[in-house]
Amino acid sequence: MHALIFEKFGDPDVLQWREQPDPIPAAGQALVRMHGIGLNFADVYRRNGNYHLSGSAPWILGYEGAGVIERSAEGDPLFPVGTRVGFADMPYANAELVVVDLDKLIPLPDDISFDTAAAVLLQGLTAQYLITDSYQVRGGDVAVVHAAAGGVGQLLVQMLKTLGATVIGVASSATKRTAVLSAGADAAVGYEEWIAEVRRLTGDRGADVVYDSVGKTLGDSLAAARIGGTVVFYGMAAGDPDPVDPRLLMDRSLTLTGGDLWNVLTSATIRRERASTLFAQISAGQLLPNIAARFALKDGARAHAYLESREAVGKVLLTV
Repeated sequence: MHALIFEKFGDPDVLQWREQPDPIPAAGQALVRMHGIGLNFADVYRRNGNYHLSGSAPWILGYEGAGVIERSAEGDPLFPVGTRVGFADMPYANAELVVVDLDKLIPLPDDISFDTAAAVLLQGLTAQYLITDSYQVRGGDVAVVHAAAGGVGQLLVQMLKTLGATVIGVASSATKRTAVLSAGADAAVGYEEWIAEVRRLTGDRGADVVYDSVGKTLGDSLAAARIGGTVVFYGMAAGDPDPVDPRLLMDRSLTLTGGDLWNVLTSATIRRERASTLFAQISAGQLLPNIAARFALKDGARAHAYLESREAVGKVLLTV
């Protein structure tokens, strides 16, 4: 098979398209021939050497994708050869063939394409737990979404609207703010004066919940929340946040909570049930994934450079 590999940390040009030995499934694993692969900022962090990375050089990035069972696990009746599947949490996905644990395989409905699955599994399941587990959104809530034009951001905006929330999206450019409004947000604001804008739009009350995936904005997110409000910290695209004085939480009765998808997807049953709910929303037209660009997997260096440019509005896919 061929895979997108790198042997040293660095810029996108460290990525190379090379022939590698075919992976061999162990017991309880199936071999998947890939069709669509999701590119995420975690892949960039790993390429740079500042995020956990499985195995040793030459490394293969990627944790999310969709394809067809090439070789089924012995004795497994659920995923025979030819079954269309996706996954969101299995390493070495940037390859033509990927070994996947059976409990991490997600069957794809007939109306969910490989590209759609690769575009929504990681980010859609993230948005899903943010509105159900990290904070239970109620109709009438005012929610602020950071990086609202990104893959998670646009899906989160749409999910919040289906629950009856008022959504204020924060995005860095006019083009991105237009995309945020197209996703259904009630307002889209820039980062220059976003706290003042949230205060103005809420009659100086503040937001019920602020979803922060930027990191460095955490202190501002706490300032934008209402008394008794909640800030959900689930990413650090711009770097680690500054420390938070717990007296601030006490003084304004704020809740600060963290979120991580892998603490939610704790079993095959939960993973497939949540994915089924996600796919049903897409099939019903309640959720529309926005694919920013597609790159052939062999052109992965170009895809990484595009993602890092911050020009992407939506999900970046790698195709095989």
